[in-house]
Amino acid sequence: MARALTPLEARVLGVLVEKHATVPDTYPLSLNTLVAGCNQKTARDPVIAATDAEVLTAVDGLKSMSLAFEGSSTRVTRYEHNAVRGLNVASDAVALLAALMLRGPQTSAELRANVERLHRFADIGAVEAALNALADRFPPRVALLARAPGAREPRWAHLLCGEVQMTAAREVAQASDEDAVSVGELVALKSELTRQANELAALRALVLRMAGELGIDPSPGADPAPKPAA
Repeated sequence: MARALTPLEARVLGVLVEKHATVPDTYPLSLNTLVAGCNQKTARDPVIAATDAEVLTAVDGLKSMSLAFEGSSTRVTRYEHNAVRGLNVASDAVALLAALMLRGPQTSAELRANVERLHRFADIGAVEAALNALADRFPPRVALLARAPGAREPRWAHLLCGEVQMTAAREVAQASDEDAVSVGELVALKSELTRQANELAALRALVLRMAGELGIDPSPGADPAPKPAA
């Protein structure tokens, strides 16, 4: 893998892996099905609202790293994952990574339950063996987070999104149960802040344009009265 994935690239890859196992009759996925899978309101953390264009951009990014490709179809372009070869890991490891990409950090027991339809592990020990193998790779693909205060078990997080994912996951692990924030919530918060900043910039530009048309100086403390016509 040439670089870290973006959060949306990770979501798209996770959806392709998941749907390959759960809905084989409609796999490879059309763009509409892929977008719907990314924007699911269940089994997703965070819940997002990605557009067709955003998902296509993410697919192009995955294709550039040989993690996805276009499937053959006579009518509709469809997309497949190439996670086993692209990440150079076994299919059981791909199932675990997909669950982490789709649902955020989880305990070994949670992972075993959540990947049941993708890969059936004999017991939690088998899950932990696969996770430890991923953690011991170079570069590591997963990390075991410090146990959060009050939590019974530590959680695992994927590292496919690089240092940002690691930092966010570590902050989650160190937070108290009352104030804990999921990695997905941190990503969603960053997206919301970006959206608000863009809206504020657009509103400021509108105010400046209207002030110019009315002959008003928009500077703080300026006289709000419009300039008399010449």
